[in-house]
Amino acid sequence: MRHPDDPAAPPVHTPQDRYGDSDPQIAYFRVYFALMRINRTLMPPIEAALRAQGIADPVWYEILLAAEEAGENGVQMLDLQRRLFLPQYTVSRHIARMQKAGLVQRKAASGKGRGQTVFVTDAARGVHEQVWKEYSRQVRAALETKLDTQSAYALLDMLNRLYP
Repeated sequence: MRHPDDPAAPPVHTPQDRYGDSDPQIAYFRVYFALMRINRTLMPPIEAALRAQGIADPVWYEILLAAEEAGENGVQMLDLQRRLFLPQYTVSRHIARMQKAGLVQRKAASGKGRGQTVFVTDAARGVHEQVWKEYSRQVRAALETKLDTQSAYALLDMLNRLYP
């Protein structure tokens, strides 16, 4: 399509044209698959660096952080599910593995219901701070050559709109 006021102007292309999509609804699928590929591209080196520090899965860092932030009261399993956007069985599986690794302990929550509370062990206290040093180094290495901070915040704003 050419600019209507200047027929000699170069063609104006929409993103839909650029990708050759006859149906603009395809854009949503392109976004979804791009996010999936980006995750699969970025995660392997990050996961390897964390495993070298005894963190078998990146979500373990988030659990340790939540448990440490909660202090002596611990963090409820239900709160972890909501914070991590993970189903109960996945959180339970991670907690069981972390218990086996000596990083957390869980206890039945007091009061009504059968909830559980997760506490960071003495041995794991502060581990999230050590892990964060490597985690942040890996993330920066993966992204800072591709995005300046302004672009990173703009992308963050867009991605945050995708949360339920």
